[in-house]
Amino acid sequence: MFKYIIQQGKVILEKDPAAKSLMEAIFTSPGLKAMVYHRITHKLYKKDRLFLARLISQRARRITGIEIHPGATLGEGILIDHGMGIVIGETAEVGNNVTLFHGVTLGGVGGDKGAKRHPTVEDDVIIGSGAKILGNITIGKGAKIGANAVVLHDVPAYTTAVGVPARIIYKKIKENIYAI
Repeated sequence: MFKYIIQQGKVILEKDPAAKSLMEAIFTSPGLKAMVYHRITHKLYKKDRLFLARLISQRARRITGIEIHPGATLGEGILIDHGMGIVIGETAEVGNNVTLFHGVTLGGVGGDKGAKRHPTVEDDVIIGSGAKILGNITIGKGAKIGANAVVLHDVPAYTTAVGVPARIIYKKIKENIYAI
């Protein structure tokens, strides 16, 4: 766990211009605390210790303001910046090197138990403050989701989506070539 904390601290130091030292990143980041709690609760969840996992995850929510369901699958190098109000649902999958700003919801629609109800976020995605990504949809690799966007459909790789409901405004066609 110590190695994981140092690794996450380095991610924060690299990606967050407000972080001035590794010690500051480790001891003051609610996103890092939430990720550490999630690693613990996810292991419990996978061992079918569901009540204990949920109990600890709710304590983490009270401490950090970030709610991550123990069943969610999170990759490496995730930055949760100014995490207050983030919600990540049970069947959500978040890839590597993803950045989530405050107020992001990776939420479900429908109540089918056992079904995938939450989004899949692929690697290298940036999701702006207040964005709501709802349902069993996929946010493609390298995509950017604008602040306060409401995303209800898949977003292709290397595109930028904004608005309510979200629409694609930029798409990377080839290296350094974009279309509107």
